[in-house]
Amino acid sequence: MTDNQLGEFLRARRAAVQPHDVGMPSHGVRRVTGLRREEVAVLAGVNADYYTRLEQGRERHPSAQVVDALSRALLLDTDAQAHLHQLSATAPSQRPLTATDQVAPALRVLLDGYPGTPAFVINPVLDILAANAPAETLYSPFETMDNLARMVFLDPAGRPFHPRWDRTAETVVGHLRQAYGIDPRSPRLRDLVGELSTHSTEFPRLWNTHTVRGKTRENKHFHHPDVGGLTLTHHAFDVRDAPGQQLIIYHAEHRSPSAEALSLLGSVHATANRAHRSAR
Repeated sequence: MTDNQLGEFLRARRAAVQPHDVGMPSHGVRRVTGLRREEVAVLAGVNADYYTRLEQGRERHPSAQVVDALSRALLLDTDAQAHLHQLSATAPSQRPLTATDQVAPALRVLLDGYPGTPAFVINPVLDILAANAPAETLYSPFETMDNLARMVFLDPAGRPFHPRWDRTAETVVGHLRQAYGIDPRSPRLRDLVGELSTHSTEFPRLWNTHTVRGKTRENKHFHHPDVGGLTLTHHAFDVRDAPGQQLIIYHAEHRSPSAEALSLLGSVHATANRAHRSAR
């Protein structure tokens, strides 16, 4: 990762916007993908030379008003706009990502209070800090249930477990980009990005798009080798006593095939665990 994240983000997002997306005519052969720098400057109402300096890293402190104007010019959604404010140091400061990875005992008790629902706690870099038994059962095809990004990109179980792997991979990288905007000096995040960049051919391409993604309410689609497909709703709750931690809860619609599959999965693994203990 370079020290010009603001410039790289602007270049990547500029390349993702076509002239017709913003109502601009396109004449002749274009030597760039997406908008030209001059076009972004016009749309944002800023000096073209000033915008060029932003991309090149010669200017790193735009005002909040300029950031908002660039966000509109580049058609950024809410998450991407917040990320641009973070990179420009125009957003309220947030606690570093390494604030705490300790899960409070009361939260662990709460996790176990969901006997039939997968629930777990993650930090901003997607490390799994604690999980209940249904979550461990759901993710049992993976060698290690340690980090959602590593599981998606580096574990052989990642692709068959995620039927919509491309979408899942984009979402995971978008979460890590958002985390980078909050704390670009996080050693944990830098180590994780370095590992994924070294060992995954897909990760660097997605990372370099600078796509940012925050919380979503999209359904999660899984394929477990023991019970087949599952479609689960997804809820994320911020842990107030531990900034940066999130409680993730998956839930199947009542009496749906996924609810039956989730119940069967729990029974299968409970039976397997009893057999394992008896054999010892």
